[in-house]
Amino acid sequence: MAAYKELVGQKITTTSSDPSNPITGQIWYNTVSGTVKSLGVVSAWSSGGNVNIARRTPGGTGVRDAALACGGGNPSPALVSTEEYNGTGFAVGGDLGTGRYAGAASGTQTSGLYFGGATSGNVEKSDTEEYDGSSWTAGGALSQARQRGGGAGSQTAALYFGGSEYNPSTNHFKVTEEYDGTSWTSGGALNNAMRQMAGFGTQTAALSACGNEPTKNISEEYDGSSWTSGNNANTARSGLSGGGIQTSGLIFGGTTNGSNSGTTGVTESYDGTSFTNNPSLATARRIAGGTGDDAKAAIMFAGFSTSDLSNTEEYTQSTNTISGNSWASGGNLGTSRRYISGCGTQTATVAFGGFKPGAGNETELYNGSSWSEVNNLGTASYGKGAAGTQTAALAFGGSPEACESWNGSSWTSSPAMNNAIRMFGSCGVQTAALAFGGRPEPSVSAKTEEWNGSSWTTSNELNTAVRNNMGSGIQTAALNSGGNRVASDTLTNSTEEYNGTSWTASPGSMNTARMASAPNTGGLQTAALVYGGTPSATTATELYDGTSWITQGSMATARGQTGGGGTSTAGIVYGGTPPPSGGSNATEEFTGPTTTANVDKFGTS
Repeated sequence: MAAYKELVGQKITTTSSDPSNPITGQIWYNTVSGTVKSLGVVSAWSSGGNVNIARRTPGGTGVRDAALACGGGNPSPALVSTEEYNGTGFAVGGDLGTGRYAGAASGTQTSGLYFGGATSGNVEKSDTEEYDGSSWTAGGALSQARQRGGGAGSQTAALYFGGSEYNPSTNHFKVTEEYDGTSWTSGGALNNAMRQMAGFGTQTAALSACGNEPTKNISEEYDGSSWTSGNNANTARSGLSGGGIQTSGLIFGGTTNGSNSGTTGVTESYDGTSFTNNPSLATARRIAGGTGDDAKAAIMFAGFSTSDLSNTEEYTQSTNTISGNSWASGGNLGTSRRYISGCGTQTATVAFGGFKPGAGNETELYNGSSWSEVNNLGTASYGKGAAGTQTAALAFGGSPEACESWNGSSWTSSPAMNNAIRMFGSCGVQTAALAFGGRPEPSVSAKTEEWNGSSWTTSNELNTAVRNNMGSGIQTAALNSGGNRVASDTLTNSTEEYNGTSWTASPGSMNTARMASAPNTGGLQTAALVYGGTPSATTATELYDGTSWITQGSMATARGQTGGGGTSTAGIVYGGTPPPSGGSNATEEFTGPTTTANVDKFGTS
């Protein structure tokens, strides 16, 4: 085994105690603890999955990788929608009973609380609602209706402090109220009337930081009965967000002058005594949703300015880093086209047919970096179904209809489907394929057919007829996503699951209704990826986990009528439109989120 010095050219420092002020990258051996250690701390904000509904001034609670976004405006009227974040993207949650913005939140993603705020027209509310992970129910009302106050605590032990009325806007409050899971009672008043502050912690150990107009840099700590003044933050501001506990938290964003011109991305950590400047947000924003675990992990989403209403950023100071969750350019197709079909993996794909304009028979293979043209289909066709791998594929249906088998080098004719359709969902393998929905001119189909390697048989129909739909999975565990329900463009975001016999409605609906993405998008019934779509070309990408749809990193180019495949974490998309009407030759590759670790402690072994 090579010695460390032989590998990196320097020795490990031997010491009887850890350095009092280590620097990043430093490595030492602690002779007392018997461990080799290194300091590899990285602190930074990075982009996260966007909220599905743009929202201004939402509530936020939970932790970074399990956050809850509540209400907000768009910019008006007040929203009832809720979204849940899983560390990479947002999924739709249950609706609030009362739409409102500028309220405060506490608790967790599965046991949350949202209280106060204002409805459209800036009418203050005293409403409290409790969330159980799927739906909201009414809780006890606040004694003082108000908006833009600070919140802390849990669902059964919450704290609401400060806030204001809109009319008059100068009426700011010192009021503190405590919630016991049923009702609110008076707590100790703030020393300063405040609004638009950062608030976090517990009911008996909370922090209020900055706030007000004009902006302040003061802080106060709550001990369960009274507030005491703490040290000042480094930057005076209001409309900021925060998260964590009283002895380990973050404050971030806001405005230094009460308006857009003063919007800032400044981030500060609090250790129970003092504030320290940390890396700033990539995009400065104010009056956004935010929450966090502690001084090492936080999330900020939406905001006030139109350009910020959907964006999300995550703060990380940890040995664990989530990477990927993005699309990157791949090699271009040899022939531009749309309504192209194909199957395989990200590094071994076969693509065939398509419209260029007019039906095409070109077949191309992808090796992970470039396409090469091989033997053509026997029948030029577009809008075909696809199943299998790069070396054992099935092409079926389309316009004109034809079924052909691919052995990795050439096509042979196979029996045709029972129903002549194009632009339908498909999935499976060469000897066990599935076709569902589609466009038998001029109608829309709900028919399902199964291929056993030699013939097609009709199975139970989809619950709703649809065309230009997307498929994932295998013959006995398939997923149908989106599409168009009528001859004219009426998009759907609904999904259905197939168990080898019948279709049932899936628990979740896509966040973006769409059609004309890849007929076979790749992935499994419980791990499917959907991307792009028309008629308004989109870059939106979503992951289905068997229960709900979660936003992922967007494609670089908006398009539909594409080919695609791969898996939920290693996808590929190619061709499509726009532009031009004949189709695109561009390819993009998706890399899903992966977790890596920067080692900061080694065992003696």
